[in-house]
Parts: sequence; structure tokens; C-alpha cells
Amino acid sequence: MAGLPPQVPSSLQVYNSYVIDPEWQIKFTTIWCTALGAAIVVSLPTLIRSLWNGRSLKGFLGISESLHKGEYAVVAGGDKPPPLRPRKGAVAVLHSIASVQHWTLPYVGLNILQMTIVLAYLAVVLLCIIKDAPLISNPNRAGFIALAQFPIVFLFATKNSILSLLLGPGNGYEKLNYIHRMAGRLMFLGACIHGSLWIRNHLEYGLPIIGPQKETSGVATFSVLGIIVLTSLRPVRRLFYQAFYFVHVLTFVAFFVTVRYHTLYAEPWIFPALAFFGADVLLRFFRYRIKDAKLSAPDQLMTLVHVQDCDEGWLAGQHVQLRVFFSSRVFESHPFTILSAPPSKSCFNHSGMILAARVNGDWTSELNTYTRDKQDLSDPVSEKQNGDERSGVPIHVMIDGPYGGSSVDLGQYETVLLVAGGSGATFTLGLLDDIVYRCVKAGRPDGERTKRIEFVWCIKSFGHIAWFSQMLADIGNLAAGSSLEIHFSIFVTCLCDPEAVPFIPNCNVKLERPSVYILLRETTGLSRPPSLDSQEAGEEKPFIEPHGKGGVAVCASGPESLVIEARNAVARLGVGNALKLGGVVVHVESFAL
Repeated sequence: MAGLPPQVPSSLQVYNSYVIDPEWQIKFTTIWCTALGAAIVVSLPTLIRSLWNGRSLKGFLGISESLHKGEYAVVAGGDKPPPLRPRKGAVAVLHSIASVQHWTLPYVGLNILQMTIVLAYLAVVLLCIIKDAPLISNPNRAGFIALAQFPIVFLFATKNSILSLLLGPGNGYEKLNYIHRMAGRLMFLGACIHGSLWIRNHLEYGLPIIGPQKETSGVATFSVLGIIVLTSLRPVRRLFYQAFYFVHVLTFVAFFVTVRYHTLYAEPWIFPALAFFGADVLLRFFRYRIKDAKLSAPDQLMTLVHVQDCDEGWLAGQHVQLRVFFSSRVFESHPFTILSAPPSKSCFNHSGMILAARVNGDWTSELNTYTRDKQDLSDPVSEKQNGDERSGVPIHVMIDGPYGGSSVDLGQYETVLLVAGGSGATFTLGLLDDIVYRCVKAGRPDGERTKRIEFVWCIKSFGHIAWFSQMLADIGNLAAGSSLEIHFSIFVTCLCDPEAVPFIPNCNVKLERPSVYILLRETTGLSRPPSLDSQEAGEEKPFIEPHGKGGVAVCASGPESLVIEARNAVARLGVGNALKLGGVVVHVESFAL
């Protein structure tokens, strides 16, 4: 057509990566933002409900001190029976179908839903790198897509993320961190493709790899990113966590500097990442508290930390980052689950916050040794009795939090199964304290429908029962004669200290390792306990009657193998059995780095 310039055929056009590849960055960002938006929309009912009952924003600005100490708590007049109504059909069906997603592969640690997200993310990254890109001659696309993952890496890494708030309770940083790890590794994959193919081209055409500014800064960037990825592998995190954390913080700063020297196109993707990080640091300043505390060590494996003047601002099952100012370990902080509900909503007669540090590493070992040495110097007898908060070794601590928590409101379910391994009981004990208070002491103010609770605790020695025996006994005595039925099952895997078995109401202690699936079927009435027929007169009877359609909640905490077994037990029930029970939900807390 006259007046138009001649058009160069597309097959003869030179690929301009600095024009085309940024467009693929936008496409990639649009895809993951759309997927994230869809997840937030799906979570809206949970978010709205948690905002309505105050769970979502609880502790947003940290732990607080009650201004009404000494006043009598208002207790409901009488224990009302639970409402006998089945769960709504749509909710029961949704929870029944969703229960299958909890299948988890051993050693992988990801359930079906999480693996689906990871595979979809991998597919999107590879598609954006490969689609219509001449990678052999110009591998810039892989580098551009690596840069576009900066915001994802930081969004899913920060403890105080807006995403955790929007997804509702129970979706804290520890639940989203697997996406952070995957994004970091796929960013490294993009850098590997980009760097290795450019090195190949330089070798082919005899160009220097070290010397020019762009090449030198590129090699430096790739080296720093490689250090970040290698030091983030699970064996390194588990064996040398403090070294991993120190290297992680320093190298990401170095990475930002080197990648900015390498390419000007990194700048638009650095600022969102820095914004996420800055918001996290800013909110942490509002959450930090320096408090007086008392340390007590019941034995050589457990240290109790009674933090004073902490009365409100957390939900049962949440944890804090604890820093204890002792010895030379003042720069270390570690996560510990709060052992109970806030004092105003707890079954226990205590004030402040109680944390339990099981000896499992050099820091907790040194803390226990320090506490026992100080106890022996002051009062070798009285301060070891039950970890009395009024006694103990005085110390200063810094707490940061609360974080995490349960995604399941136990009061919405007729049957509750709480399973813990070792010190994982700190999580389930806090949940038990909260639901028993609401059902028995407070008189079910929000229409809690919970009728029966099975509390399962797996430990290595009979002597470990003493850690929390007084708390369990208090809860058992409080629930006795009420409309809430509680049964304690303690499984011991080693014949150690068999005489150290304190009395806990409605409690069975067995020398065996339990099957979570069998426990779940027995608790829900889908199976009869094998000991039922041979049970002697006068023995306490476990739950045996088939349960209604009031729903079942399963919460598990402890070693990774235990929480995987709990997830698989819920998935193994199947959709049919889950429908009979009114839906089954599960929440797990795993002690793994």
C-alpha cells in the first residue's frame, strides 16, 4: 500500500530482549497475582468470620498487659448443653471433599494441594522462560523471569505479611514459607539458565567472562545467589540454623547490590521486595516487648518460662519469638508456642504467659543448665516443684509476636481430636484450655457445639507426663460433670520411669505407639475400640457411640512424621465417612526447619 514503510518479515527481525522480555515479566506477574487474588477470594468467608469474632486482628500490635488486674472474671452462670444441630450441608460437603487434599508424601512434607501449587508455579515459570524465546542465542528471558520473582520471595518470607492477614487465621509465615523456598530455587534455576547459556556464548565467540563490568557483576550475582540457595537446604538449616540465618540476611543485601550493578532492569523488582521487608521490620517494632520473667526447670529436659505482665493479645495455639538475656546467647531468638489461652480466658489460675522449652539443641540445653544451676544455688527443692510462677530464676526476655495459630475454630465442631508428640503438647494444650473455658466456664457464649474431646499425647518416658500433668488434671476436674466429655490418652514409647505416672482424671496411659487413623475412627465412632469387649466393670469407657453430623476437627502438633500421619489419617477417611460426620477438618503444626 502506498505511503507505508516496508515491513521486515518476522523471521528476519532481530529479537529485542529488552522490549519483549519485560512484557513476559508483566505476564508472569499478572498470572501469579491473579492466582493469589483467587486464593484470597476463596478465603473471604473465613476472613469475614474471623474479623467478626475478633480472631483475625488479635495480637496485631503484639502482646499487651491487662489494666484490670485483680478484678473478678465474669463467669457464665451454668454449663449449658451443646446445641444439637448438624452442620450445614454445603459446608459439610466442602470440608468432606477438601479432606482428601491432605494426603502427604513422607520426606516431602507437602500435601496434595501444596504440591499442586508448586507444580503449577513451576509450569508457569518454565512457560514464561521458554515460550517464543531464542534462549541459545539470547538467554535474557530467563534472567528477566528470575528478576520478576523478587516480590514473591519476600512476600512469602516475611513474618508480618499482609497476605497472612488476608488468608485468615492459621495461615502465618510458617505455613506459606514453602512457596518462598520454591520461588527462591526457581529464581536460581532462571539464573542458571541465563548465566550458563551466556557463558557458553562467550566461550564460543572468544569473549572474556571476567573483566567487563556487566560480565563480572553477573558472575558475582550468580555466586551470591548460589550461596543463598546452598545454605538454605534443609540439612544446613537444621544443623546450623544460626549460621544459615546470618548468611541469609547478609547475602540477600549483597545480592541486591550486585544484581543492580549487573542490570538496570532489576530496579523495578527490587523496590516491591524492599517494601515488603520494610513493612515487616516496622511492624516488628510495634510487637517487640522486653519483660521480666521467671525460669524453672522441672527436669533436665524441660524449661518453663513464665513471662510476667503479659495478659492479652494472643490466641490459643499462637507462638512468639523468644530471646532470653542470659550467658552469651542474647542474640539468639527461637519460636515457642504459648502454653495456654490468655489468663482472662483460661482454665488455669495463673497470670502472664507460659512458654515451655524442650531441650533439643545447644540453646535450649544451655538454658536448662543455666536454670538448674541458679535453682540449686537459691532453693534446690521448692523451685523445682511444678514450675511455680511465683518462684523461679529471674531473667529478662524479649518477645516478638504473636504469630501463627490454628486455622480451625474448635467450637464449630462437635468432636475434637487433639494429637501431640513430645513438646508439641504446648500447642494442643493451649487449644484444649481455650475450648474448655469457652464451653464450661463461659457457658458457650458463641454457641460452641463441642461435645467430646480426645486428647492424645505421645511421649518417650513416663516422667514426661509431669511436665503438664497439673494443667491436664485441672482441665479434667473442671470438665467433670459438665456437658463436655474429655478423655486423655497418653502413649509412652519407652519403659522409662514407669512409677512416675501422676493422676489425671479420665486418663489412660499405655506403653505403645498409636495409629492416628485408628484413633480418629475410634474417636468419631466409626470403629469400636478393640479393648471394649474385654473391658472390666468399673473401668473408664472410651467414646463408642456413633457421632452425629456436627463435624470433626483434628489438630496435630509435633515431629514431622506425626503431622504427616495425622494429615493422611484425615484423607484416608474418605469423602463418604467425612460426609457421615458432617465434614472433617485438620490443622497441623510441625516442628521442622
